[in-house]
Amino acid sequence: MKLYHGSNMAVPNPQILVSDRKLDFGTGFYLTSSIEQAERWAELTTERRGEGKPTITIYEFDETVFANLKVMHFEKANKKWLDFVVANRENTVANQKWDIVIGPVANDRTMPVIRMFIAKVYTVAETLRRLLPQKLHDQYTFKTENALQHLKFEEIIEK
Repeated sequence: MKLYHGSNMAVPNPQILVSDRKLDFGTGFYLTSSIEQAERWAELTTERRGEGKPTITIYEFDETVFANLKVMHFEKANKKWLDFVVANRENTVANQKWDIVIGPVANDRTMPVIRMFIAKVYTVAETLRRLLPQKLHDQYTFKTENALQHLKFEEIIEK
């Protein structure tokens, strides 16, 4: 399968960079199976950093290696997904043992809803009800060096 990484620069050799940013699935190298989502990430990253140019790095990933990796896969935005995203956003996830985490993106449009859930304004049911109409693209978070070894660089597209 093809996976795409959007950034303000080419990333032919992916790395797991530790940062203080609170991301949906915690520290890791983030990709998507949607080239449109990668283009959006590339534009946003370039805008936020004020340097570089929107760039999509394309990788090939052999899904048969899932059998040899520890993979958490959220099929849809549900309570388990919401709890995991909130725990990562609040930096309260302990003992992450996953090589790869896959699931919907809590993008800029979903984050206000999730913030209302964190503030206990919305219940789980209300939060998920508000998220369902949104088309949440997927994200693949490679969390270990072992997982990264299975990404094969293919090409770079600069916008």
